[in-house]
Amino acid sequence: MTQQLARPIGLLAAAAFAALPVTAALADSAGATLSEGDKFSEKTGQELYTNVCQACHMDQGQGAVGAGKYPALAKNENLASGAYPVYVILHGLKGMPPVGKMMSDEQVAAVVNYLRSNFGNDYKDAVTVEDVTGAR
Repeated sequence: MTQQLARPIGLLAAAAFAALPVTAALADSAGATLSEGDKFSEKTGQELYTNVCQACHMDQGQGAVGAGKYPALAKNENLASGAYPVYVILHGLKGMPPVGKMMSDEQVAAVVNYLRSNFGNDYKDAVTVEDVTGAR
């Protein structure tokens, strides 16, 4: 194939790929979900934790210290009251951004309930969608 012909074909292929409609969340090379638009697409608490929270709070909720301090969520007594993590997710706190602005009330409740029942936390009183709506 001559170079004169290769260039137009490459441009056509790039244009065709760019024109494809994106209708669902995409996945990166590591398999992490990339949400579309300004809202997270994950539905379950575990999916939300894995794709939104885990980068800072780590895979087992152990937290981290480095460029910033990311508190441990594992065995965290601050999670005893469901209102606390709902507030922090919706409104942010110190270095924690208000990621709840990019979640529905259902998603916030799901991730809070996941945090409160995993990582050595055993809080049985579930946060409801109405709790989140009231805190928003």
